[in-house]
Amino acid sequence: MDDQGKLRFAKLLHHRAALLEKGEAVAPPLVSATTYHLPEVEGASHIYGRMSMPTWEAVETQLGILEDAPCVAFPSGMAAISAALMAVLTDRKRLIIPADGYYVTRVFSAEVLAAYGVEVVEVRTAAIATADVSGGAVVFIETPSNPGLDCCDIALIAQRVRAAGGLLIVDNTTMTPLLQRPLDLGADMVVAADTKAPGGHSDILFGHVATRDTGLEARVRQWRKISGAVPGAFEAWLLHRGIETLEVRLERMCATAQIIAERLSGHRAVTNLRYPGLPGDPSHVLAQRQMTGFGFLIGFELATMDAAEAFLAACPYITQTTSFGGTHTAGERRARWGDPVSEGFIRLSVGVEPAEVLWAAIETALHS
Repeated sequence: MDDQGKLRFAKLLHHRAALLEKGEAVAPPLVSATTYHLPEVEGASHIYGRMSMPTWEAVETQLGILEDAPCVAFPSGMAAISAALMAVLTDRKRLIIPADGYYVTRVFSAEVLAAYGVEVVEVRTAAIATADVSGGAVVFIETPSNPGLDCCDIALIAQRVRAAGGLLIVDNTTMTPLLQRPLDLGADMVVAADTKAPGGHSDILFGHVATRDTGLEARVRQWRKISGAVPGAFEAWLLHRGIETLEVRLERMCATAQIIAERLSGHRAVTNLRYPGLPGDPSHVLAQRQMTGFGFLIGFELATMDAAEAFLAACPYITQTTSFGGTHTAGERRARWGDPVSEGFIRLSVGVEPAEVLWAAIETALHS
Protein backbone atom coordinates (compact mmCIF):
# COMPACT_ATOMS: atom_id res chain seq x y z
CA MET A 1 0.00 0.00 0.00
CA ASP A 2 1.41 3.43 -0.92
CA ASP A 3 1.57 6.49 1.36
CA GLN A 4 -1.77 7.85 0.16
CA GLY A 5 -3.36 4.51 0.90
CA LYS A 6 -1.95 4.57 4.41
CA LEU A 7 -3.38 8.05 4.98
CA ARG A 8 -6.78 6.93 3.69
CA PHE A 9 -6.78 3.96 6.01
CA ALA A 10 -5.83 6.07 9.04
CA LYS A 11 -8.67 8.44 8.12
CA LEU A 12 -11.03 5.47 7.83
CA LEU A 13 -10.18 4.29 11.34
CA HIS A 14 -10.84 7.70 12.89
CA HIS A 15 -13.48 9.27 10.65
CA ARG A 16 -16.26 8.92 13.25
CA ALA A 17 -14.30 10.62 16.02
CA ALA A 18 -15.21 14.19 15.06
CA LEU A 19 -18.92 13.31 15.09
CA LEU A 20 -19.03 11.71 18.54
CA GLU A 21 -20.63 13.30 21.56
CA LYS A 22 -19.24 12.73 25.04
CA GLY A 23 -19.99 9.18 26.17
CA GLU A 24 -21.12 8.04 22.71
CA ALA A 25 -20.07 4.61 21.41
CA VAL A 26 -16.94 4.56 19.25
CA ALA A 27 -18.28 1.62 17.22
CA PRO A 28 -21.31 2.51 15.08
CA PRO A 29 -24.62 1.32 16.49
CA LEU A 30 -26.42 -1.59 14.87
CA VAL A 31 -29.72 -0.11 13.68
CA SER A 32 -32.03 -2.66 12.05
CA ALA A 33 -35.21 -0.57 12.01
CA THR A 34 -37.33 -0.68 8.86
CA THR A 35 -39.71 2.09 9.96
CA TYR A 36 -39.01 5.50 11.47
CA HIS A 37 -40.99 8.14 13.34
CA LEU A 38 -42.63 10.25 10.61
CA PRO A 39 -45.19 12.76 11.83
CA GLU A 40 -44.14 14.46 8.61
CA VAL A 41 -41.86 13.29 5.82
CA GLU A 42 -40.08 16.47 4.80
CA GLY A 43 -36.67 16.77 6.44
CA ALA A 44 -36.66 13.23 7.83
CA SER A 45 -33.21 11.60 7.88
CA HIS A 46 -34.71 8.15 7.26
CA ILE A 47 -38.08 7.08 5.90
CA TYR A 48 -38.18 3.35 5.23
CA GLY A 49 -35.68 0.48 5.45
CA ARG A 50 -35.68 -0.27 1.74
CA MET A 51 -34.48 3.28 1.06
CA SER A 52 -31.77 3.71 3.68
CA MET A 53 -30.54 2.57 7.08
CA PRO A 54 -28.03 4.25 9.42
CA THR A 55 -25.77 1.18 9.54
CA TRP A 56 -25.55 0.98 5.74
CA GLU A 57 -24.61 4.61 5.68
CA ALA A 58 -21.78 4.04 8.16
CA VAL A 59 -20.32 1.37 5.88
CA GLU A 60 -20.86 3.46 2.74
CA THR A 61 -18.95 6.30 4.39
CA GLN A 62 -16.16 3.91 5.34
CA LEU A 63 -15.96 2.41 1.84
CA GLY A 64 -16.16 5.89 0.35
CA ILE A 65 -12.98 6.89 2.19
CA LEU A 66 -11.16 3.89 0.70
CA GLU A 67 -12.50 4.46 -2.82
CA ASP A 68 -12.34 8.26 -2.60
CA ALA A 69 -15.79 8.17 -4.18
CA PRO A 70 -19.44 7.76 -3.19
CA CYS A 71 -20.34 4.10 -2.59
CA VAL A 72 -23.66 2.25 -2.73
CA ALA A 73 -23.96 -0.86 -0.57
CA PHE A 74 -25.55 -4.14 -1.73
CA PRO A 75 -26.32 -7.53 -0.15
CA SER A 76 -23.68 -9.37 -2.24
CA GLY A 77 -21.04 -8.87 -4.86
CA MET A 78 -23.35 -10.17 -7.57
CA ALA A 79 -26.06 -7.75 -6.44
CA ALA A 80 -23.55 -4.94 -6.94
CA ILE A 81 -22.49 -6.28 -10.35
CA SER A 82 -26.06 -6.73 -11.57
CA ALA A 83 -27.07 -3.27 -10.28
CA ALA A 84 -24.17 -1.59 -12.07
CA LEU A 85 -24.95 -3.39 -15.34
CA MET A 86 -28.71 -2.82 -15.14
CA ALA A 87 -28.12 0.86 -14.42
CA VAL A 88 -26.08 1.41 -17.58
CA LEU A 89 -27.50 -1.11 -20.05
CA THR A 90 -30.61 0.92 -20.77
CA ASP A 91 -29.79 2.82 -23.95
CA ARG A 92 -26.49 0.91 -24.38
CA LYS A 93 -26.99 -2.58 -25.75
CA ARG A 94 -23.47 -3.92 -26.22
CA LEU A 95 -21.56 -5.46 -23.33
CA ILE A 96 -17.98 -6.74 -23.39
CA ILE A 97 -17.07 -9.07 -20.52
CA PRO A 98 -14.07 -11.27 -19.74
CA ALA A 99 -14.38 -14.80 -21.08
CA ASP A 100 -12.08 -15.94 -18.29
CA GLY A 101 -13.60 -13.91 -15.48
CA TYR A 102 -15.97 -14.73 -12.65
CA TYR A 103 -18.38 -17.31 -14.05
CA VAL A 104 -21.55 -15.91 -12.45
CA THR A 105 -21.03 -12.60 -14.28
CA ARG A 106 -20.93 -14.57 -17.52
CA VAL A 107 -24.06 -16.54 -16.60
CA PHE A 108 -25.96 -13.37 -15.63
CA SER A 109 -24.95 -11.72 -18.89
CA ALA A 110 -25.84 -14.70 -21.08
CA GLU A 111 -29.06 -15.77 -19.37
CA VAL A 112 -30.53 -12.46 -18.18
CA LEU A 113 -29.06 -9.49 -20.03
CA ALA A 114 -29.08 -11.17 -23.44
CA ALA A 115 -32.79 -11.88 -23.00
CA TYR A 116 -33.35 -8.10 -22.84
CA GLY A 117 -31.60 -7.54 -26.14
CA VAL A 118 -28.08 -6.90 -24.91
CA GLU A 119 -25.33 -8.13 -27.22
CA VAL A 120 -22.86 -9.92 -24.95
CA VAL A 121 -19.31 -10.27 -26.28
CA GLU A 122 -16.80 -12.39 -24.37
CA VAL A 123 -13.11 -11.53 -24.71
CA ARG A 124 -10.23 -13.01 -22.75
CA THR A 125 -8.70 -10.62 -20.22
CA ALA A 126 -5.31 -10.56 -21.95
CA ALA A 127 -6.98 -9.43 -25.21
CA ILE A 128 -9.40 -6.79 -23.89
CA ALA A 129 -6.87 -3.96 -24.29
CA THR A 130 -7.00 -4.43 -28.08
CA ALA A 131 -10.66 -5.50 -28.41
CA ASP A 132 -13.19 -3.63 -30.53
CA VAL A 133 -14.88 -1.25 -28.07
CA SER A 134 -16.65 0.87 -30.67
CA GLY A 135 -20.28 1.87 -30.56
CA GLY A 136 -20.47 3.13 -26.99
CA ALA A 137 -20.19 -0.32 -25.45
CA VAL A 138 -20.17 -1.06 -21.75
CA VAL A 139 -16.85 -2.77 -21.02
CA PHE A 140 -16.64 -4.85 -17.86
CA ILE A 141 -13.23 -6.14 -16.76
CA GLU A 142 -11.56 -8.00 -13.91
CA THR A 143 -7.89 -7.50 -13.28
CA PRO A 144 -6.38 -9.78 -12.15
CA SER A 145 -8.94 -12.13 -13.62
CA ASN A 146 -10.62 -14.73 -11.46
CA PRO A 147 -9.33 -17.41 -11.42
CA GLY A 148 -6.57 -17.21 -14.06
CA LEU A 149 -4.89 -14.04 -12.67
CA ASP A 150 -4.28 -12.37 -16.01
CA CYS A 151 -4.04 -8.58 -15.80
CA CYS A 152 -5.12 -5.93 -18.27
CA ASP A 153 -4.19 -2.25 -18.50
CA ILE A 154 -6.99 -0.28 -16.82
CA ALA A 155 -5.74 3.17 -17.86
CA LEU A 156 -5.30 2.16 -21.50
CA ILE A 157 -8.68 0.46 -21.68
CA ALA A 158 -10.38 3.41 -19.97
CA GLN A 159 -8.86 5.77 -22.53
CA ARG A 160 -10.00 3.62 -25.47
CA VAL A 161 -13.50 3.10 -24.07
CA ARG A 162 -13.97 6.80 -23.33
CA ALA A 163 -12.82 7.74 -26.83
CA ALA A 164 -15.44 5.35 -28.22
CA GLY A 165 -18.20 6.86 -26.09
CA GLY A 166 -18.48 3.84 -23.82
CA LEU A 167 -18.37 3.12 -20.11
CA LEU A 168 -15.82 1.08 -18.17
CA ILE A 169 -16.73 -0.98 -15.11
CA VAL A 170 -13.98 -2.73 -13.15
CA ASP A 171 -14.55 -5.63 -10.78
CA ASN A 172 -11.88 -4.93 -8.16
CA THR A 173 -12.79 -7.76 -5.77
CA THR A 174 -9.43 -9.52 -5.90
CA MET A 175 -7.40 -6.40 -5.09
CA THR A 176 -9.61 -4.08 -2.98
CA PRO A 177 -9.04 -0.30 -3.19
CA LEU A 178 -5.98 -0.69 -0.96
CA LEU A 179 -4.03 -2.56 -3.65
CA GLN A 180 -5.52 -1.20 -6.88
CA ARG A 181 -7.48 1.98 -7.68
CA PRO A 182 -9.48 1.66 -10.90
CA LEU A 183 -11.31 4.99 -10.49
CA ASP A 184 -7.97 6.82 -10.30
CA LEU A 185 -6.95 5.00 -13.50
CA GLY A 186 -10.01 6.21 -15.41
CA ALA A 187 -12.76 3.64 -14.77
CA ASP A 188 -16.32 4.97 -14.61
CA MET A 189 -17.49 2.50 -11.97
CA VAL A 190 -16.02 -0.06 -9.59
CA VAL A 191 -17.87 -3.10 -8.29
CA ALA A 192 -16.63 -5.43 -5.57
CA ALA A 193 -17.68 -8.34 -3.41
CA ASP A 194 -16.90 -7.18 0.12
CA THR A 195 -17.79 -10.73 1.10
CA LYS A 196 -14.12 -11.46 0.40
CA ALA A 197 -11.17 -9.62 1.97
CA PRO A 198 -12.98 -6.54 3.35
CA GLY A 199 -15.32 -8.69 5.45
CA GLY A 200 -12.49 -11.14 5.86
CA HIS A 201 -14.09 -13.70 8.16
CA SER A 202 -16.29 -15.72 5.77
CA ASP A 203 -19.46 -14.82 7.65
CA ILE A 204 -21.26 -12.21 5.53
CA LEU A 205 -22.37 -11.51 1.98
CA PHE A 206 -21.89 -7.89 0.91
CA GLY A 207 -20.94 -5.78 -2.10
CA HIS A 208 -20.66 -2.21 -3.26
CA VAL A 209 -20.61 0.02 -6.32
CA ALA A 210 -18.34 3.08 -6.36
CA THR A 211 -18.42 5.92 -8.88
CA ARG A 212 -17.50 9.59 -9.09
CA ASP A 213 -20.19 10.21 -11.71
CA THR A 214 -23.20 11.66 -9.86
CA GLY A 215 -25.59 10.59 -12.61
CA LEU A 216 -24.41 6.97 -12.48
CA GLU A 217 -24.53 6.99 -8.69
CA ALA A 218 -28.14 8.20 -8.76
CA ARG A 219 -29.13 5.45 -11.20
CA VAL A 220 -27.49 2.76 -9.07
CA ARG A 221 -29.20 4.05 -5.91
CA GLN A 222 -32.53 4.14 -7.71
CA TRP A 223 -32.02 0.55 -8.88
CA ARG A 224 -31.36 -0.54 -5.31
CA LYS A 225 -34.44 1.24 -3.98
CA ILE A 226 -36.79 -0.03 -6.68
CA SER A 227 -35.43 -3.58 -6.95
CA GLY A 228 -35.17 -4.06 -3.20
CA ALA A 229 -31.59 -5.35 -3.48
CA VAL A 230 -30.71 -4.01 -0.05
CA PRO A 231 -28.18 -5.26 2.53
CA GLY A 232 -29.06 -6.22 6.07
CA ALA A 233 -28.05 -3.99 8.96
CA PHE A 234 -26.25 -6.79 10.82
CA GLU A 235 -24.17 -7.65 7.73
CA ALA A 236 -23.31 -3.96 7.32
CA TRP A 237 -22.24 -3.78 10.97
CA LEU A 238 -20.02 -6.86 10.59
CA LEU A 239 -18.45 -5.45 7.43
CA HIS A 240 -17.72 -2.15 9.18
CA ARG A 241 -15.87 -4.08 11.87
CA GLY A 242 -14.06 -6.31 9.36
CA ILE A 243 -12.77 -3.43 7.26
CA GLU A 244 -10.98 -1.93 10.25
CA THR A 245 -8.43 -4.79 10.14
CA LEU A 246 -8.25 -5.03 6.33
CA GLU A 247 -4.88 -3.31 5.98
CA VAL A 248 -3.07 -5.51 8.50
CA ARG A 249 -4.67 -8.69 7.13
CA LEU A 250 -3.75 -7.81 3.55
CA GLU A 251 -0.17 -7.07 4.55
CA ARG A 252 0.21 -10.55 6.08
CA MET A 253 -1.71 -12.33 3.31
CA CYS A 254 0.19 -10.71 0.44
CA ALA A 255 3.59 -11.23 2.07
CA THR A 256 2.85 -14.90 2.67
CA ALA A 257 1.46 -15.34 -0.85
CA GLN A 258 4.73 -14.01 -2.27
CA ILE A 259 6.71 -16.55 -0.22
CA ILE A 260 4.43 -19.45 -1.18
CA ALA A 261 4.42 -18.50 -4.87
CA GLU A 262 8.20 -18.26 -5.00
CA ARG A 263 8.57 -21.71 -3.46
CA LEU A 264 5.88 -23.27 -5.64
CA SER A 265 7.73 -21.94 -8.70
CA GLY A 266 10.54 -24.39 -8.06
CA HIS A 267 8.44 -27.42 -7.20
CA ARG A 268 8.49 -30.27 -9.71
CA ALA A 269 4.81 -31.14 -9.20
CA VAL A 270 3.61 -27.63 -10.08
CA THR A 271 3.09 -26.26 -13.60
CA ASN A 272 1.60 -23.09 -15.08
CA LEU A 273 2.02 -21.15 -11.86
CA ARG A 274 0.40 -17.70 -11.85
CA TYR A 275 1.09 -14.95 -9.34
CA PRO A 276 1.58 -11.32 -10.44
CA GLY A 277 4.37 -10.85 -7.89
CA LEU A 278 6.71 -13.29 -9.65
CA PRO A 279 9.16 -11.57 -12.05
CA GLY A 280 8.49 -14.24 -14.67
CA ASP A 281 4.70 -13.92 -14.56
CA PRO A 282 3.16 -12.57 -17.80
CA SER A 283 1.34 -9.86 -15.80
CA HIS A 284 4.24 -8.83 -13.55
CA VAL A 285 5.31 -5.64 -15.35
CA LEU A 286 1.75 -4.35 -15.67
CA ALA A 287 0.96 -5.30 -12.08
CA GLN A 288 3.95 -3.32 -10.86
CA ARG A 289 2.64 -0.28 -12.71
CA GLN A 290 -1.02 -0.29 -11.71
CA MET A 291 -1.09 -2.13 -8.36
CA THR A 292 0.48 -1.32 -4.99
CA GLY A 293 0.60 -5.00 -3.99
CA PHE A 294 0.34 -8.33 -5.75
CA GLY A 295 -2.56 -9.82 -3.83
CA PHE A 296 -3.18 -13.05 -1.98
CA LEU A 297 -4.41 -15.30 -4.83
CA ILE A 298 -2.19 -17.89 -6.50
CA GLY A 299 -3.12 -20.15 -9.41
CA PHE A 300 -1.30 -23.34 -10.38
CA GLU A 301 -1.82 -26.72 -11.98
CA LEU A 302 -1.16 -30.23 -10.79
CA ALA A 303 -0.94 -33.09 -13.25
CA THR A 304 -4.49 -34.45 -12.96
CA MET A 305 -7.85 -33.89 -11.31
CA ASP A 306 -7.06 -36.68 -8.85
CA ALA A 307 -3.70 -35.15 -7.97
CA ALA A 308 -5.35 -31.79 -7.28
CA GLU A 309 -8.08 -33.32 -5.13
CA ALA A 310 -5.52 -35.40 -3.22
CA PHE A 311 -3.40 -32.33 -2.51
CA LEU A 312 -6.34 -30.32 -1.21
CA ALA A 313 -7.49 -33.20 0.98
CA ALA A 314 -4.00 -33.78 2.39
CA CYS A 315 -3.21 -30.21 3.48
CA PRO A 316 -4.63 -29.51 6.96
CA TYR A 317 -4.25 -25.74 6.57
CA ILE A 318 -6.19 -25.38 3.33
CA THR A 319 -9.95 -25.06 3.73
CA GLN A 320 -11.74 -26.54 0.72
CA THR A 321 -14.23 -23.80 -0.09
CA THR A 322 -15.40 -21.77 -3.04
CA SER A 323 -14.66 -18.26 -1.81
CA PHE A 324 -11.47 -16.32 -1.10
CA GLY A 325 -10.05 -13.46 0.92
CA GLY A 326 -10.75 -14.87 4.37
CA THR A 327 -8.46 -15.40 7.33
CA HIS A 328 -8.20 -19.12 6.52
CA THR A 329 -6.14 -20.21 3.52
CA ALA A 330 -8.62 -21.67 1.05
CA GLY A 331 -8.23 -23.73 -2.10
CA GLU A 332 -10.36 -25.39 -4.70
CA ARG A 333 -10.21 -27.09 -8.05
CA ARG A 334 -11.92 -24.48 -10.19
CA ALA A 335 -12.76 -26.72 -13.16
CA ARG A 336 -15.62 -28.16 -11.12
CA TRP A 337 -17.50 -24.88 -11.71
CA GLY A 338 -16.92 -24.86 -15.44
CA ASP A 339 -14.14 -22.27 -15.47
CA PRO A 340 -11.95 -22.45 -18.61
CA VAL A 341 -9.02 -24.03 -16.76
CA SER A 342 -7.41 -27.46 -16.67
CA GLU A 343 -8.85 -30.23 -14.50
CA GLY A 344 -5.85 -29.95 -12.19
CA PHE A 345 -5.96 -26.16 -11.76
CA ILE A 346 -6.10 -24.93 -8.17
CA ARG A 347 -6.96 -21.42 -6.98
CA LEU A 348 -5.23 -20.81 -3.67
CA SER A 349 -6.33 -17.92 -1.44
CA VAL A 350 -3.64 -17.32 1.16
CA GLY A 351 -4.85 -16.47 4.64
CA VAL A 352 -3.20 -15.16 7.79
CA GLU A 353 -1.55 -18.37 8.97
CA PRO A 354 2.17 -18.10 9.82
CA ALA A 355 4.02 -18.41 6.52
CA GLU A 356 6.45 -21.15 7.44
CA VAL A 357 3.79 -23.32 9.06
CA LEU A 358 1.58 -22.96 6.00
CA TRP A 359 4.40 -23.71 3.57
CA ALA A 360 5.46 -26.82 5.48
CA ALA A 361 1.90 -28.16 5.24
CA ILE A 362 1.64 -27.34 1.54
CA GLU A 363 5.01 -28.94 0.76
CA THR A 364 4.07 -32.10 2.63
CA ALA A 365 0.70 -32.30 0.86
CA LEU A 366 2.37 -31.93 -2.53
CA HIS A 367 4.45 -35.03 -1.77
CA SER A 368 1.49 -37.08 -0.51
